[in-house]
Amino acid sequence: MSLMQELEATFEAACSMRENFPTLPWPVGHIETQADIEIVLDNEGGFLSARNVPQEPTLHPATEESAGRTSGGAPHPLCDKIQYIAGDYDKYINKSKSYFDDFLSGGKLQQGYFSLLSEWEDFSKNPMLAAVKRYVSGRTVIHDLIQAGIFHLDGDGNLSDEWAAKEEPRNAFVRWRVQTPGVDSDKVWKSEELIGSWIAFCLSHIKDRELCCITGEIAPCAANHPARLRYSGDKAKLISSNDGSCYTFRGHFLTAREACTISYEATQKAHSALRWLIGRQSFRNDSQTIVAWAVNNAPIPNVGASTKDISTDDDDWFDGADYSGANDIGEEYALKLVQKLRGYKKELKDRDDVVVMAMDSATTGRMAITYYREIKGSDFLARVENYHIRYAWRQNFGKEKRFIGAPALKDIAQSICPGRSDAKLIKATVARLIPVIVDGVPMPRDIVTAVCRKAASPLSKEPWEREAVLGVACGLYAGSHIERGYKMSLEENRRSRDYLYGRLLAVADKIEGHALSISSEGKNRDTSAIKLMQRFSAKPYETWMRIEQNLIPYMSRLRARAPKSLTVYSGTLDGIYDLFAPDDFKDNSPLTPEFLLGYHCQRSELWKKAKDAGESAEPQHENNSEE
Repeated sequence: MSLMQELEATFEAACSMRENFPTLPWPVGHIETQADIEIVLDNEGGFLSARNVPQEPTLHPATEESAGRTSGGAPHPLCDKIQYIAGDYDKYINKSKSYFDDFLSGGKLQQGYFSLLSEWEDFSKNPMLAAVKRYVSGRTVIHDLIQAGIFHLDGDGNLSDEWAAKEEPRNAFVRWRVQTPGVDSDKVWKSEELIGSWIAFCLSHIKDRELCCITGEIAPCAANHPARLRYSGDKAKLISSNDGSCYTFRGHFLTAREACTISYEATQKAHSALRWLIGRQSFRNDSQTIVAWAVNNAPIPNVGASTKDISTDDDDWFDGADYSGANDIGEEYALKLVQKLRGYKKELKDRDDVVVMAMDSATTGRMAITYYREIKGSDFLARVENYHIRYAWRQNFGKEKRFIGAPALKDIAQSICPGRSDAKLIKATVARLIPVIVDGVPMPRDIVTAVCRKAASPLSKEPWEREAVLGVACGLYAGSHIERGYKMSLEENRRSRDYLYGRLLAVADKIEGHALSISSEGKNRDTSAIKLMQRFSAKPYETWMRIEQNLIPYMSRLRARAPKSLTVYSGTLDGIYDLFAPDDFKDNSPLTPEFLLGYHCQRSELWKKAKDAGESAEPQHENNSEE
């Protein structure tokens, strides 16, 4: 019940700070639905006009039953579909029954739309409600919409399926406007008086009063709990107990209330707050949703997002940052990130509560909490900072998303299965990665290995995909071996065999790529370094001999057309050869993923030198990744 308590506190905090938010959680007993038609009435309930609404979200009251309805029945008390509000429904539509009047369901008489509206109007005595009630009692809704040109009749006198929306007319959702003298706004769905009246009406009609496990008070008890948490059509519920055949309760209880009782207000507030948080600051991956929030509603970084995505619009140091004069890009980046997170610390205090939770649904009606943590603000920011510094690298996800930092959780998961839409694997991987950020646990070794293996097999991917996977792999491997002190800048004095072999591969890739770029043929062709990269990682010495042999014609071409560039490349190769220990170069055992770091850093350094030298032509595969 701790989750529900935190959510209720979040709801109250948001309502007390309403001026700070463009939107607020839905009030108790209210939901939001996309409106299709807007009907305007006068204060006497006379029809004035109607118009199509372009799917505009509309807040409106709902009962416990109607808020979670999945099929016919259980009307909303004010705004609803044509099938509910039209007393002349049966006159024009015979495909399904109307819910305007009371109706039989399961052998029991159920309350219809008009009966519910009348009961609320008697309780409230609100002039807007009185006007709507007077109008619908005339049973001319569909007739008036036909006269207004909203609906049309077919040749048989039945309502035509052709209208502004793609769905059937019976599913058209209607909202009301009532022009009342002395009232500034005629928008019924924005009336604060009606919102308060409906909440009071609901509480007055709940007869069962039980101990609320959330507030600890005796209060009107909820029979049903809200849905629509992740999106408007979401049927999955966190709390559900509508199965009375000993499946839900597993034989431990006779009724759902013996297991747990939650008051109507508490569950409405908690679910409304969760729905609001998901809409504002969640990380979504198919049906999987991850949301983190401060209970006092202070802004916090998005847990599952990349470093670039947690930045604000005016941050320019993530993307295209120039650290050419820095000894280590990583050190400069870390300083900048710390400065960024200090902005969060101004509003999120050390002892403030932060909640992180992940949800997923296996069926359309049930949703499970797959991860839940409550931590203090200082610990949360420290762990987020640690993740974004520890696993930071040069990331390249295309021209619109290049930055220095840590990848998003979904980017890591997709790096394992690029080019495939394996939703289950991606969700399972993301679920395993959440504790890496929130709990500060090490990156799972098998995930690091899988991503690095994909990065070392570039031929199966498009050029942009290679760059994305390579940046993720380098960041994960370097962060998983932080004791080795890898840097994002080229380490010209690092003498490890794997790092040096990666540098050799980058130079070979650059030589052939440059030679191809200044010729009229083969610009889009992969270099030998790319083609043989996977084999190179398994047998470096043997494969390097082959790559080096393949470089001879390209070096001859550069000698004739770009001698200065060739001098630079040859000098770089000689310098790398000199760093090898005597026996390391001829060691043909498989390389560790460290060679990817050497490859990436050396390649970045060569690109920088080429840019400084004013080389305009670059190999096609390089142009796709970096200028």
